Amino acid sequence: MREAAIPKYLEVKNQLAFRIEEGVYPVGEMIPTERELMESFNVSRITIRRALTELETEGYIYRLQGKGTFVKDEDRQQDLFMLTSCTEDIIRLGMTPSRKTISSKVIPADRRTRENLKLNVGDKVLCLERVYLADDEPVNFTITYLPLKLFPGIERFDFGERSLYEVLEENYDTRIISSVRTIEAVLAPEEVCELLNVEGSVPLILFKSIVTGRKGSRQLPVETFRCYYRSDRFSFAIHQLR
Repeated sequence: MREAAIPKYLEVKNQLAFRIEEGVYPVGEMIPTERELMESFNVSRITIRRALTELETEGYIYRLQGKGTFVKDEDRQQDLFMLTSCTEDIIRLGMTPSRKTISSKVIPADRRTRENLKLNVGDKVLCLERVYLADDEPVNFTITYLPLKLFPGIERFDFGERSLYEVLEENYDTRIISSVRTIEAVLAPEEVCELLNVEGSVPLILFKSIVTGRKGSRQLPVETFRCYYRSDRFSFAIHQLR
């Protein structure tokens, strides 16, 4: 009985995976273009694109619009048990962090935000939207809500320059102590894809979190946020013990 022939795209994918694993294409470096791969393997663009999609799904590569396809670093994992800021995460992964404020405004807290932060009807929050960058590439888009009655005047700070947790600790005597997170894979809204420079077909990791802090002698919720993380650049690890 004859064995079924291996699909051409799978042959290409396996060859590319082997080259990545052997270091022919080093971590962080751009692999050949689609046209170069078409000529190298003597196959169609459809075959190359399907092979690259498989490699991206399996975590070998990631794509940057207008720049190319790059080898993904398996060491760039974030520990879901560590309570750190986005800036600290980026530094820990060996990259240079920066932030860009998209929007900063004081608004009435909606019902869900009031529930998360234990606020009253009519209480206001600072709604802070920021893009975090690693080595000048956008990696996440975060929408943060902070209660104004706990942090009066916080809207005056430039959070494109200052770390939020640094401001809370140094200016408001508030230390972050714990958080509750939920995590899910989503296809992000079009405006989020534009901010993160990803295609709509790329799944993002959405974190939702309620953060508890100690302010003086009190322990209370001080922040709630939604964070869209690029899954093509980073993975997340959970360390378990038995």
